Amino acid sequence: MPRRRAALGAIRPSARGRASYSDFLDFWDRSLPVSELRIFDETHPEAPIGNYTDHADIARELALMGVRFEQWEASRPLAADADQDAVLSAYREDVERLNRAYGFQSVDVVSLRPDHPQKDELRARFLNEHTHDDFEVRFFVDGQGMFYLHAAGRVYAMLCTQGNLISVPAGVTHWFDMGENPSFKCIRFFTTPEGWVGHFTGSGIDQAFPTLDAMSA
Repeated sequence: MPRRRAALGAIRPSARGRASYSDFLDFWDRSLPVSELRIFDETHPEAPIGNYTDHADIARELALMGVRFEQWEASRPLAADADQDAVLSAYREDVERLNRAYGFQSVDVVSLRPDHPQKDELRARFLNEHTHDDFEVRFFVDGQGMFYLHAAGRVYAMLCTQGNLISVPAGVTHWFDMGENPSFKCIRFFTTPEGWVGHFTGSGIDQAFPTLDAMSA
């Protein structure tokens, strides 16, 4: 993996004055699930035409449609059942830094475990293709989830894992799958006080592509 600097000083710089590959390895847990991008032709969901696990390659491919992808440090100790206040407190400095940089007006946390009583309803809400009027920023502090980004005749299935930050521009059609047994914590940033507001396309393309569980099998 090539050397790269995380945004806003998320990786501590070395004595040389910039974050290096060795700095990255200091906090990267090799036992964590690997982030992965699979690119499909929108008419052929049965087989990807591109597959990437290198963070630099993923960032390059997603940047072609204006999507920002970065690896941040996500090593704060959190209980499995940590609530929104606990997560935001643990990552207060990062949250405040992003708020200052981008003027976010609201922040919340999606935290789900396999025993959540409303996991099926919550999963179904995000599984349908939709857009937002503002850009969508997500920071995964634990677990994983799959973003499906639909643009220019292609579907980009992005498996986000711990430490991934992804920013989806306003108007980009997409959907999200947390899996049948979700286990993740994700900080969400919004430029409007209303928070999450989705405009559903009703295209049905989300039904044609394999789910997170199917891709992970």
